[in-house]
Amino acid sequence: MPDAYLELRAVAMQYGSGAQAVAALQAIDLAIEEREFVTIVGPSGCGKSTLLYLVGGFLRPTAGTLGLRGRPITGPGPDRGIVFQRYSLFPWLTVRGNIGYGLDEKAVPRRERDRIVDEHVRLVHLEGFEERYPRELSGGMQQRVALAQTLACQPDILLMDEPFGALDAQTRRILQDEVRRIWQRDRRTVLFVTHDVEEAVALGTRIVVMSARPGRVKQIFTRGFDVAVGDEFEANPAFTDLKLRIWRSVKEEVDAVRA
Repeated sequence: MPDAYLELRAVAMQYGSGAQAVAALQAIDLAIEEREFVTIVGPSGCGKSTLLYLVGGFLRPTAGTLGLRGRPITGPGPDRGIVFQRYSLFPWLTVRGNIGYGLDEKAVPRRERDRIVDEHVRLVHLEGFEERYPRELSGGMQQRVALAQTLACQPDILLMDEPFGALDAQTRRILQDEVRRIWQRDRRTVLFVTHDVEEAVALGTRIVVMSARPGRVKQIFTRGFDVAVGDEFEANPAFTDLKLRIWRSVKEEVDAVRA
């Protein structure tokens, strides 16, 4: 994996010690190229989110190494932006204030800040809601703000931890289209954790299936067809076939946990 944009080598993560120790991840080797959209699926408790937080630098691995663009990941940094399932918005700031918060922290000049905020308001289709507060927005709109807030800081890689898990099916589908549209425009590297196999196939150019805990990379599938914004992909036989193959792989791990 010497040329990988993001690489994980023999990464392991253990919580606690002694008799209380829990092995979350074991021997993770994963290479992600620049501009890939990689989704991660697996049974509950397999360490998907832990893996994402390691890449984000919020956790340090028990063993192994992580690197981005050839540099070790030793902590959080502006080159990695993360979108959580629960909207990480400041309730006392408006939509504009939330989107521009990271730019203020970076001391971006006011005129440039306003230009970037305006651009990202349009990017996530929130025109007319700039002066609203989070409590005045629907869950889907709040998640659009969270996405714009992260993208405005222009991270090299976007980390998404089940960002649509708390949304209804219709809103979820709309936001999947939004993320796909933004990725197709910018081709930013994305690592996206989900428990939904259909979502993983609809978004990911590669789909990583993780084993039951301790999580390992079980299989990696490549989606050999495009999914366009607004596409009725469920009617595509190739989509159905790939979803079924991935679901069978995940189900083997779910059954292993229950056995």
